[in-house]
Amino acid sequence: MLIRALTQKIMFMLFMTCLTGGCASVHGPVNEKDPLESYNRSMFSFNEKFYDYILDPVVEGYQTVTPDFVQTGVTNFFSHLDDILVMINSLLQFKFQDFAHTFMRFVFNTFFGFFGLVDVATHMELPKLNEDFGQTLGAWGVSAGPYFVQPLLGPSTIRDTVGDVADWQLDPMNNAIEDEKVYYAVIGLRAIDTRMALIKVDNVVTKATIDKYAFVRDAYLQQREYLVYDGAPPREKPSFAPATKEDLELEDALEKELLK
Repeated sequence: MLIRALTQKIMFMLFMTCLTGGCASVHGPVNEKDPLESYNRSMFSFNEKFYDYILDPVVEGYQTVTPDFVQTGVTNFFSHLDDILVMINSLLQFKFQDFAHTFMRFVFNTFFGFFGLVDVATHMELPKLNEDFGQTLGAWGVSAGPYFVQPLLGPSTIRDTVGDVADWQLDPMNNAIEDEKVYYAVIGLRAIDTRMALIKVDNVVTKATIDKYAFVRDAYLQQREYLVYDGAPPREKPSFAPATKEDLELEDALEKELLK
């Protein structure tokens, strides 16, 4: 467990170093939602190269040698473990109906789906819900804070990064797997499985957008707001600039013209 603890400390230090570096390197007009854009674009570029040259070839090899039913089973199993976090965060948000929904889903997939390898619950009208500690913080009124690209993990915000750390501590794998080699093998398999689900979408975005970074950032922020507010985010009130003298004169002229 010593290696795992050291890894967690290194990741935390890396997050703080990147955050500090990003704050120091911002120049020019600051995007209100992305004040760390200088750092974020650099880390986004680094992540893209990591995906292109390291992770994606591994994913392609995994898809080539692994039968489809095994890939589906792996995806279902990790989704099954994630339902534990969904239940915890549903309770923390006082969403008792969602908790009961996910609890029943977890029970059915455990006993009838071979410990989650088969997703029988979805076919029983118990679809997967999406809750994490970042959403819980948002439900408690914590602001998302600046957009923040995590090393290797990708799009996030300061709030969601804190949420990721909390979810990481609650992850069943951190408490259930004692052997270091097995632990990191499972972490690697989860990374491959997660990337496999995103790689097709990522390729489409790469081909269809001029500024991929801005597209991914805006899409992420909109999706997170949608999830925090359960599909009904508050509408922003439109802001209008005060009328100028020319505007008032034009309005007066139009009013006189209409009254003729």
